[in-house]
Amino acid sequence: MKQILLSATLLLCVAGGLRGQNAPDAGELTKLLRDFLAGAGRNDSAMHDRFWADDLIYTSAKGRRKGKADIMRELREEGSAKPGDETNVYTAEDVRIQQYGDTAIVAFRLVATTEKAGAKTITNYLNTGTFLKRNGKWQAVGWQATAIPNTPTPTPVP
Repeated sequence: MKQILLSATLLLCVAGGLRGQNAPDAGELTKLLRDFLAGAGRNDSAMHDRFWADDLIYTSAKGRRKGKADIMRELREEGSAKPGDETNVYTAEDVRIQQYGDTAIVAFRLVATTEKAGAKTITNYLNTGTFLKRNGKWQAVGWQATAIPNTPTPTPVP
C-alpha cells in the first residue's frame, strides 16, 4: 500500500512539474507561425522546409495523414503561381500557446481567404501544432487541421 501511495505521489509531482509554462518562447513561435502562413500563401517551399520537421506527422482537414516529404512533393508538383491562378491568404486568430520546456503546443483558428476570378471564399479551420525546439530552432513535429463547417446565417422569422 505504501508503494502505491508513494508511486501516486511521485506521479502527481511529476505531472505537476509538466504543467504548461507561461510560454516564454510565445513571441518566437507566434512570429514563426505568421511567417509560415505568409509563405504558405505563396507556396514558399523554403518556408515549408523551415517550418516542418523531417519527422512530421500531419493530419489534414480531409483526414489524410502525411509527412514532410509528402508536403514538399506536393509543393513541387503545384509549382509557382501563374496569372489567373487562385490566390490564398492565411491568417491566424485566437492563437494559444502552451510551452513545456523544449516542447510547445500552438493552437489557433486559421482563416483561409481564397480569391479566384474575382470571387472570394473564406474558410476557417482549427489547427493544433506540436513543436519541438531542436538545435535552437522550433519546428512542427505534429499537426492536426479540422475544418469548421460553414453555418448559414439564420433567417429571421417574421
